[in-house]
Formats: sequence, structure tokens, C-alpha cells
Amino acid sequence: MRFGREIIEVATFRAQHSGDEEGGLMEDGRIIQDNVFGSVEEDALRRDFTVNALYYDIRDFSIVDHAHGLEDLKAGCLRLIGDPETRYREDPVRMLRAVRFASKLGFRIEEESEAQIWRNGHLLRDIAPARLFDEMLKLFLGGCGLQTFENLRHYGLFAHLFPATEQSLAVEEGGYPHQLLTCALTNTDARLAEDKPVIPGFLMAALLWEPLRERIARLQANTKKPALAVMYGAADETLREQSAYIAIPKRFGLQAREIWDMQLRLERTQGRRPLLLLEHPRFRAGYDFMLLRRQAGEELDELCDWWTRIQEVDAEERGRMAKVKPEASAEKPDGVKRKRKRRPRKRRPAQEAGAEAAG
Repeated sequence: MRFGREIIEVATFRAQHSGDEEGGLMEDGRIIQDNVFGSVEEDALRRDFTVNALYYDIRDFSIVDHAHGLEDLKAGCLRLIGDPETRYREDPVRMLRAVRFASKLGFRIEEESEAQIWRNGHLLRDIAPARLFDEMLKLFLGGCGLQTFENLRHYGLFAHLFPATEQSLAVEEGGYPHQLLTCALTNTDARLAEDKPVIPGFLMAALLWEPLRERIARLQANTKKPALAVMYGAADETLREQSAYIAIPKRFGLQAREIWDMQLRLERTQGRRPLLLLEHPRFRAGYDFMLLRRQAGEELDELCDWWTRIQEVDAEERGRMAKVKPEASAEKPDGVKRKRKRRPRKRRPAQEAGAEAAG
């Protein structure tokens, strides 16, 4: 409804139900439809956490607390209203909300509410992948992505969202755990704190980088295809496999693919191709991703320094760095000279042409 120039959202109070009431529908303990209306007290008790069941009465400017939420709020405790296992079965996404709120607010999860997360994480497999994508953005783009990631792994939930990534993270490389995702989430939190933009495709590229690398290594061992072709095939398989758990909108999958593709193209530092790459719309994201790889321990110092410097110098110095001759501007990136277009011959007037033929 409108209140002057403002739009105020209004919701009718709803009540708990068993699925038999008109407007309610449950399946294997999950709430499918929830349109059973009730009183304010009933509405409070159907909410997930006690701290989320506080109401503000504009008649006397008081807080109405039907679930002892103020007590838990002061104690920094997240407590489910009712039986935790039943409430998680009604909507398994509540487990993700518990982790997100605890990470963002610094709250502890009440003992029984916490214990049931470990026991019921598998219920997330019943949630539509499209809904889990929206929840993933809330989890990792809320300003505390690193802490949320660590808590998701602590409670065993991350494995149900990104099983291939979890499997990769469990394997150390050179005696050290994989660090790129940790670095990516740390940088993401810092950018959000500074009100800088973060593209979901960059997050997906980081979340799936280790499974992609492992898949590329397996494919390269059994094919003679060029590296770029192998990467494209591995990227398609990685994104398709992940979409069975969390749906990835096409535009964000494309962003991730472009960032991965850029990692191979950034390896070239000679000729005109690297100069053209600087103008690519996804160059900055690819370059930042390469810096993350170095930060995570990959030996990319020389390559990262070269690309950092070439962005800071003038066009003449860029040409010297890429070892491109000044006259090479008329050449293609691979050194093949461009064919000059022939100018169309001017047609003579019809009478003049006829006279010439007669002579």
C-alpha cells in the first residue's frame, strides 16, 4: 500500500498448520503452501527464531514479544521456536538462515537447534536449486562471506551446496590446503565494506575453481586438444554438474567462464594480443582473479607484475613491453598483415563507355 510517497508492504498474520487446513499444504514434513491465516500470537509462533518474532506496536510504540525473543536477543542466542527437527523439516533453508544470522550477528546457535543442523543437512537436497542460488547470494554477499563459509563447512552444509568444491578442499596440495576461496571471500567482504561492486560470476568462478582445475588436469591427460578447448569443455561440465545443486543463471555462468578463459589468455605477454586483451570488458575481473591465485600461493609473481605494470605505462612503453614494432599496428595480432580493401572502380557514364567501345 502507498503512504504518501512511500510504499509500505503489508502482510496478513498467518498460523501454523498441519496441512489439512484450507490454504495449507505439507509434503513429507515440508511446508509447500502456507496461507492459513491467524492471529498475531499465532503468527509469532510460526516464525523460525525467537529473535525474529518481535513485533512493534505503533499504537503505544512498544515491542510485543510472544516467544521470549528479547531474552535471547540480549544473550546473543539463536533459538528455533518449537521442536528444531520439525522446524528444519518444514523448511530446510532455515539451517542456512541460522548459519547466516549467526555469522553476521556474532550470535551462538542454541544447543538443540545446532545439533539438528548436523543431523539434517541432507534435507537441503530437497530444495529447488533456483531457490538455493538466491540463498547462496545472501550467504556470501552479505559482508561476512568468509565467516559464513567457515561456519557452513563446520556444520557440514557446504558439502550439500558445493559437493565438488568440498571434495577438492579436503585434498591438500604440496602440504597446504587450497586457499583461493578463502582469499576471494576475504576480498569480497572488503569490497562490500567499501561499497564497491561485486559480480556474482566472480564468486562462482572462485567457488568452482578447484573442481575446474582438477577436471582440466584429467581431460588433458587423455586428449591432445589445445588447452583452450580443454578448458571450455571442463568449464561446461563443471557448471552443468554444479547446477544440479545450485542453479546458476546463464549470465552468471558466462561471467565465470570468461574469467576462467582469461586465465589462459593472460599467460601471453608478447605480440598484439595482450594489448588487445586490455580492452576486453572482462579484463579487470580476470586480472583480479589472477592476483587472487598468486595470493593463494600459485607462482605467478612475474606474470602478475608484468600485467600490473603494463596498465600503468603509456602506449609506447606498452608496445616495448609486448615487443611490438611501431609499424606493426597495421598487422593482425598473430603478425599476419591485414589485406587492404580494394577501392571500387568508378563506372564511366554510359555514353562515354559506348563511344570507347565503338572506337
